[in-house]
Amino acid sequence: MGVIEGSIIVYTFLKTALFAAIFTVFVGCGAGLKTVSLRVNGNVPDASVTIDDQYLGSLAYVTKRGVAMPPGKHRVTVEKPGYFPWDKEIEATEQPVNLDVQLVPIPD
Repeated sequence: MGVIEGSIIVYTFLKTALFAAIFTVFVGCGAGLKTVSLRVNGNVPDASVTIDDQYLGSLAYVTKRGVAMPPGKHRVTVEKPGYFPWDKEIEATEQPVNLDVQLVPIPD
């Protein structure tokens, strides 16, 4: 195996490990971590949901499962081609956060 191939494998491993660590924080799987519940509802179920630039899944998936996230400020973005993006900075405290996302179609 050459240096380039080895570097690609190491990069892929580190990228996967970082994503797993971030995902663990978002879904509240980390032992002993305090989390805040986020519930998102909306009108375009197949829109993409990201929190702090990390893709979580479709709006339908996030609506069904919810998100457990650490307290603090977070940026929530919901978007789909053909619609204006919805973007909001939220402050997650001890109370659950409920968001109603109504995407507006972009006129032709």
